[in-house]
Amino acid sequence: MMKLALITYLDKGKYASPTAENEDDILLRFLKSKGLNIEKVIWNDQNVKWSDFEYAILKSPWDYFDLINDFNVWLNQIEVAGVKLLNPFNIVRWNSDKHYLKDIADAGLNVTPSAFLPKGESIDLRFYFTHFNTQQLIVKPTVSGGAKNTLKITPENLAESEQKLHNFLKDEDFIVQPFLKEIEENGEWSYLFFDGKFSHALLKTAKPGDFRVQHTFGGTITPKAVTLNETQAAEQYVKQFAQSCLYARVDGVYLNGVFHLMELELIEPFLFLETDQNSYEKYYEALSNLIGLQN
Repeated sequence: MMKLALITYLDKGKYASPTAENEDDILLRFLKSKGLNIEKVIWNDQNVKWSDFEYAILKSPWDYFDLINDFNVWLNQIEVAGVKLLNPFNIVRWNSDKHYLKDIADAGLNVTPSAFLPKGESIDLRFYFTHFNTQQLIVKPTVSGGAKNTLKITPENLAESEQKLHNFLKDEDFIVQPFLKEIEENGEWSYLFFDGKFSHALLKTAKPGDFRVQHTFGGTITPKAVTLNETQAAEQYVKQFAQSCLYARVDGVYLNGVFHLMELELIEPFLFLETDQNSYEKYYEALSNLIGLQN
């Protein structure tokens, strides 16, 4: 019988959320109830015999960006072992570094304005205040998640922030973007797709006084009904850059009424399955199509 691994991470509490249900366990029980031979597996567990698995489903390897070199070695290891990865290997490698946003922008799709700061480069953040015509910048590593080493920079904290960033740039590349007041005022949208088909949407808002919408930082999640035009705007990113993906989460913001991508999440996004009563079934149907259980 086909054996599947639902990939997670060694939970040390760093990325746990006190407000979110354990989506992995609920999904695992649901998929087992459908008759699938599937088990939860920690991606960097040295005792796993990967050749025993036909498919690996990336679900919550939430520490991959802290261990990116090990993660890339692991991807190579399971690919050599003949494991089929959902989402596909080439897309996962591409999506693990925020330089992918440039590829999407170059394809003509709307992306939050961005510039990249190469590792080891000297910086003058004042240039970016002018470049983006803003008084607030957001700076974060190009390989990151969960607001890791994310700085909100204003003219008032510029000197302190530049010193922090100078130290950060010794180790890795960073991306700099204008802080979008629309996120603070209206929130950030997430559109969920399974095997290219729209499933559900939600609006994420930060707690008062914060700019981070992640639920780990106290953000609020609200399921939302959306129009066909809205889903089609998000779908463009999936069609062009997430082919053959079991799941895709399209995160973005509306600027002057036009959707702009902030992140195309294809490795470890929380899927907010509990916010839509049909989402587990949609997930299963997408998985069944991709692994050949349905014709």
